[in-house]
Amino acid sequence: MKNFVIKTLINAVAIWVAAWIVSGITLSGDDWQSKTITVIAVALIFGVVNFLIKPVVKLFSLPLFILTLGLITFVINALMLWLTSWASDKLDLDFHVEGFWAALLGSLIISLVSWGLNLAFGDDD
Repeated sequence: MKNFVIKTLINAVAIWVAAWIVSGITLSGDDWQSKTITVIAVALIFGVVNFLIKPVVKLFSLPLFILTLGLITFVINALMLWLTSWASDKLDLDFHVEGFWAALLGSLIISLVSWGLNLAFGDDD
Protein backbone atom coordinates (compact mmCIF):
# COMPACT_ATOMS: atom_id res chain seq x y z
CA MET A 1 0.00 0.00 0.00
CA LYS A 2 2.86 2.38 0.83
CA ASN A 3 4.39 1.71 -2.59
CA PHE A 4 1.07 2.54 -4.31
CA VAL A 5 0.74 5.83 -2.43
CA ILE A 6 4.33 6.84 -3.21
CA LYS A 7 3.93 6.04 -6.92
CA THR A 8 0.65 7.95 -7.08
CA LEU A 9 2.18 11.00 -5.41
CA ILE A 10 5.19 10.82 -7.74
CA ASN A 11 2.86 10.68 -10.76
CA ALA A 12 0.88 13.61 -9.33
CA VAL A 13 4.02 15.75 -9.03
CA ALA A 14 5.13 14.72 -12.54
CA ILE A 15 1.72 15.62 -14.02
CA TRP A 16 1.79 18.94 -12.18
CA VAL A 17 5.24 19.74 -13.59
CA ALA A 18 4.10 18.79 -17.11
CA ALA A 19 1.03 21.02 -16.78
CA TRP A 20 3.27 23.84 -15.57
CA ILE A 21 5.78 23.51 -18.45
CA VAL A 22 3.67 22.48 -21.48
CA SER A 23 1.26 25.13 -22.70
CA GLY A 24 -1.11 22.55 -24.23
CA ILE A 25 -1.74 20.83 -20.88
CA THR A 26 -4.11 22.66 -18.58
CA LEU A 27 -4.74 21.94 -14.93
CA SER A 28 -7.22 24.47 -13.68
CA GLY A 29 -8.95 25.01 -10.40
CA ASP A 30 -10.11 27.73 -8.07
CA ASP A 31 -7.34 27.50 -5.53
CA TRP A 32 -4.29 25.49 -4.55
CA GLN A 33 -6.31 22.89 -2.65
CA SER A 34 -8.69 22.14 -5.53
CA LYS A 35 -5.73 21.84 -7.93
CA THR A 36 -4.05 19.40 -5.54
CA ILE A 37 -7.15 17.22 -5.32
CA THR A 38 -7.55 17.35 -9.10
CA VAL A 39 -3.94 16.39 -9.80
CA ILE A 40 -4.10 13.46 -7.34
CA ALA A 41 -7.31 12.24 -9.00
CA VAL A 42 -5.69 12.58 -12.42
CA ALA A 43 -2.64 10.66 -11.16
CA LEU A 44 -4.94 7.85 -10.02
CA ILE A 45 -6.61 7.75 -13.44
CA PHE A 46 -3.18 7.83 -15.12
CA GLY A 47 -2.07 4.91 -12.97
CA VAL A 48 -5.15 2.87 -13.84
CA VAL A 49 -4.74 3.62 -17.55
CA ASN A 50 -1.07 2.61 -17.44
CA PHE A 51 -1.87 -0.53 -15.45
CA LEU A 52 -4.84 -1.80 -17.47
CA ILE A 53 -4.65 -0.43 -20.99
CA LYS A 54 -0.96 0.18 -21.70
CA PRO A 55 0.09 -3.51 -21.57
CA VAL A 56 -2.64 -4.44 -24.05
CA VAL A 57 -1.60 -1.65 -26.43
CA LYS A 58 2.05 -2.69 -26.11
CA LEU A 59 1.16 -6.30 -26.88
CA PHE A 60 -0.77 -5.40 -30.02
CA SER A 61 1.95 -3.00 -31.16
CA LEU A 62 4.80 -5.47 -30.69
CA PRO A 63 5.70 -5.46 -34.42
CA LEU A 64 6.01 -1.65 -34.25
CA PHE A 65 8.34 -1.98 -31.24
CA ILE A 66 10.60 -4.17 -33.32
CA LEU A 67 10.32 -1.99 -36.42
CA THR A 68 11.01 1.29 -34.60
CA LEU A 69 13.52 -0.16 -32.13
CA GLY A 70 11.28 0.84 -29.22
CA LEU A 71 10.67 4.46 -30.23
CA ILE A 72 6.95 3.74 -30.50
CA THR A 73 7.01 3.82 -26.67
CA PHE A 74 6.97 7.63 -26.82
CA VAL A 75 3.83 7.57 -28.95
CA ILE A 76 2.13 5.02 -26.68
CA ASN A 77 2.95 7.11 -23.60
CA ALA A 78 1.47 10.18 -25.32
CA LEU A 79 -1.68 8.25 -26.18
CA MET A 80 -2.01 7.08 -22.56
CA LEU A 81 -1.77 10.71 -21.37
CA TRP A 82 -4.34 11.73 -23.98
CA LEU A 83 -6.63 8.92 -22.81
CA THR A 84 -6.18 10.14 -19.23
CA SER A 85 -7.25 13.59 -20.38
CA TRP A 86 -10.36 12.13 -22.03
CA ALA A 87 -11.25 10.16 -18.89
CA SER A 88 -10.68 13.23 -16.74
CA ASP A 89 -13.06 15.21 -18.94
CA LYS A 90 -15.69 12.50 -18.53
CA LEU A 91 -15.25 12.67 -14.73
CA ASP A 92 -15.47 16.50 -14.77
CA LEU A 93 -11.90 17.01 -13.60
CA ASP A 94 -10.12 20.19 -14.63
CA PHE A 95 -7.34 18.51 -16.61
CA HIS A 96 -7.05 18.70 -20.38
CA VAL A 97 -4.42 17.88 -22.99
CA GLU A 98 -4.85 19.82 -26.23
CA GLY A 99 -3.54 17.75 -29.11
CA PHE A 100 -1.03 15.02 -29.78
CA TRP A 101 2.11 17.17 -29.62
CA ALA A 102 1.24 18.50 -26.19
CA ALA A 103 0.57 14.91 -25.09
CA LEU A 104 3.93 13.78 -26.51
CA LEU A 105 5.90 16.55 -24.82
CA GLY A 106 3.91 16.11 -21.61
CA SER A 107 4.52 12.36 -21.55
CA LEU A 108 8.26 12.95 -22.00
CA ILE A 109 8.30 15.39 -19.09
CA ILE A 110 6.19 13.06 -16.92
CA SER A 111 8.56 10.19 -17.70
CA LEU A 112 11.65 12.21 -16.81
CA VAL A 113 10.21 13.68 -13.61
CA SER A 114 8.82 10.30 -12.51
CA TRP A 115 12.14 8.64 -13.20
CA GLY A 116 14.02 11.22 -11.16
CA LEU A 117 11.58 11.11 -8.25
CA ASN A 118 11.56 7.30 -8.28
CA LEU A 119 15.35 7.39 -7.96
CA ALA A 120 15.06 9.70 -4.98
CA PHE A 121 11.98 8.33 -3.20
CA GLY A 122 11.25 4.93 -4.79
CA ASP A 123 11.43 1.42 -3.42
CA ASP A 124 14.37 0.20 -1.44
CA ASP A 125 13.95 -3.24 -3.05
